[in-house]
Amino acid sequence: MAVVEWELKPTSLPDDVALTIASFLDTGSDVCSLGSCSRFWRELCAADCLWLDLARSRWPRLALSVRHDDNTSNHKGWRSFYITMHKRLSGCASIVIKSVEQWTNNDSLEVGNYLKAVSDLRSMDLGFKDVQLFLLAKKHSVLLNLIGLHYSIFCLGISPNDVTEALRACGVTERQVCVSWFKLGRWFYGFRLPDEHRSRKISLGELAMDKGEEVLGVLNRGVVHEVLRVHIKAANARTAQPSHSMGHLS
Repeated sequence: MAVVEWELKPTSLPDDVALTIASFLDTGSDVCSLGSCSRFWRELCAADCLWLDLARSRWPRLALSVRHDDNTSNHKGWRSFYITMHKRLSGCASIVIKSVEQWTNNDSLEVGNYLKAVSDLRSMDLGFKDVQLFLLAKKHSVLLNLIGLHYSIFCLGISPNDVTEALRACGVTERQVCVSWFKLGRWFYGFRLPDEHRSRKISLGELAMDKGEEVLGVLNRGVVHEVLRVHIKAANARTAQPSHSMGHLS
């Protein structure tokens, strides 16, 4: 029996159908990859309506809109906007990553520096997809993963389910951290009891699903009047010297 070979030429697809197919892609890199397949897809993937949707999806907190009275069909400029924003936020995230790497000692991090990294991310206005791309990557340390998780929950208000799914997609769900903190001893009949030491070893997945609510609460508050020190380290890290790894009361 003769085998009939049938090939759909790219140009035989109506533009609206091809645009619908391309609109299912989630990232700019995916759109660029599709655009590299042929001249037809390269021209179609340059349509700014695709890049506007990508920008709105990636940075929902930004007011991205087009004028309804604009007579042009493609609203030129959104691809350039997306690429420029990506490069800017990539550079911002790199600054935080380098800072955390410099602050890290034996896979341990002072809580003051930890919270400064979270604060810096807030000022840079990174979106959740930026966090997944730049901070939750498996190539980074669990401390950077934890910072990204913390920022997503407390600064972006991302739901536990969405954070958990992002951790799973990035392959870092089972990574563990060990958080230790020292609480000022309570007063009991005129005597102050010894300072309390607590330590919790927990995975990023458990933290995201509220199973580490106390741990995240301690990390978010940092050093306060009743918590003297907070120590964060990778679960498999060596114990660092207290004088270098603890966040002291200031």
